[in-house]
Amino acid sequence: MSERVLVNQLKSLPAGPVEVSGWVETVRDQKKVQFVVLRDETGAVQLVNPATRPSEDVEQDAEALELTETIGALATGTFLTVRGELKHDERVKLGGVEIKVGELRVAAAANPETPIAADSSPDKRLDWRFLDLRQRRNNLIFRVQTTLEHAMRSYWVERDYIEIHSPKLMASPSESNAELFEVPYFEDKTAYLAQSPQFFKQMAQVAGFGKIFEIAPAFRADPSFTSRHATEFTSIDAEISWIDSHEDVARMQEELLHTAFQAVADKHGAEIQELFGVEVEVPAVPFPRIPLAEAREIVAARGYDIPRTDGDLDPEGERQIAAHVRETFGHPFVFITDYHPEIRAFYHMRDEETGLTKSYDLLFNGVEITTGAQREHRVDVLIEQAKEKGLDPEHLDFYLDFFRFGAPPHGGFGMGLARVLMLMLGESSIREVTYLFRGPTRLAP
Repeated sequence: MSERVLVNQLKSLPAGPVEVSGWVETVRDQKKVQFVVLRDETGAVQLVNPATRPSEDVEQDAEALELTETIGALATGTFLTVRGELKHDERVKLGGVEIKVGELRVAAAANPETPIAADSSPDKRLDWRFLDLRQRRNNLIFRVQTTLEHAMRSYWVERDYIEIHSPKLMASPSESNAELFEVPYFEDKTAYLAQSPQFFKQMAQVAGFGKIFEIAPAFRADPSFTSRHATEFTSIDAEISWIDSHEDVARMQEELLHTAFQAVADKHGAEIQELFGVEVEVPAVPFPRIPLAEAREIVAARGYDIPRTDGDLDPEGERQIAAHVRETFGHPFVFITDYHPEIRAFYHMRDEETGLTKSYDLLFNGVEITTGAQREHRVDVLIEQAKEKGLDPEHLDFYLDFFRFGAPPHGGFGMGLARVLMLMLGESSIREVTYLFRGPTRLAP
C-alpha cells in the first residue's frame, strides 16, 4: 500500500506534486473552471481543474476533455484518488491550500441520488447511518470517544489496574429477572445476554486481582423510547478491593473523569466549540455530594413535587438538583448518596448505623450516568439481602460461591459511555453519539 497523504498534512507540505484520496463532498462545475471539495477522515481540500470543453473551432486535448467530463459527472460520495500540484494560497478558505488536478482515478462511483439530506429526520439518518457518519461533526464524535476511552484506560493502566473481558452470554441473570434478552443455546438450553459485568467484576476481586476495569457491551431488554436508553450500550466499569466505603470508589471515579475530560478538552476543545457550540468543561475535584434525602428536600423547595413513591429521584428531579448544584457550586457533576435498600440491588452494602446503602448515583448535567457502591462481601448477609428482594438464593449459587471462600471489602461503578458523550457534546439523544444505535424498534443497519 502506497504512503497516502492525509488532508490535514497538506498545509505542512511544500508546494508540488501530491496524491490524496477521499470522497466527493461537493462539485461546482463552472464553464471555465471546476471545483471539487474532497474529504477524507481528517479534513477537506479544494481540488481545481481548468475546464476544457468541446469546441468546433479549436482542437482540444483528449485527456483534458476526458478529465473535465469525468469531474462534471462526479456524484456526491464518490470515492477517488487524485494526483496534482499542491498550491498554498491564503485566499482559499478551505485550509489555505488547493490541488490543481492532474490525474483522477475513481475507486467507486456513488449513486447520483443521495437518500438523506441535512434536514432528514433522525430515523431516516439512522437508516443510512454510514452516509450520516461522513459528516465532519459526526466524525468528531468518535474521535472524542476514542480520546475519552484512551484517557480512562491510561488512568487505570498507570495505576496497575487489570483490564478484563467478561462473558456476555450467561447461564442466569446478572442482576434481576427483568430486562433480560434470552438466547437459545445448545442442547435446548437458554442463555441470557449480560445486563452488566457486575458479578464477574466482583469475581475478579475474590480472585485477588485487586483493581480491574472493563469497557464492553451490555444489554437491557428495556422497551423505553427515551433519549437516554438503548437495548445495547457500551458500559464502562471498574471495581477495586480493600476500600473503606463507597467514598473510595467515588474519589477514583471523579479523578478518572477529571483526567478524561482534560484530555478531550486539550485535544478537541476548539473543534468541539466550532462544530457543537459547547465548551468542554473539565470538572474540578472533588465533585459535590448530596445525600438523597437532602436532595429531595432541595427539589421540593424549588417547587417540584417528585411523583415517584419509592423515594428515588425522577428525571425532572435529577434536572432540578443539578440546577441547584450548578447555581450553588458551579459544577456540572453531583454525587447523590445514601440510598434506601428498597431502591438498590441486594448486593449493595448497608451502613450499620443508618441502614442506608453505601452507594451513589452520579449525575452529569442533570442526567444519571453512573451507579456506584460498596458491595456486600459477607455471604450470610448477601443471602439474607437477596431473600429480602424476593430472590431465591439457589438461583444465585454460582455468584454466592464467590464469597464462600473469602472475599475482600470491595466496590465499583458502572457508567454509560453514550450518556457521557451526549452530555459532554450537548446532544439531545444518545442515538446521535452511538455508532449504530439499538433500540426496541431498531436492529439495522
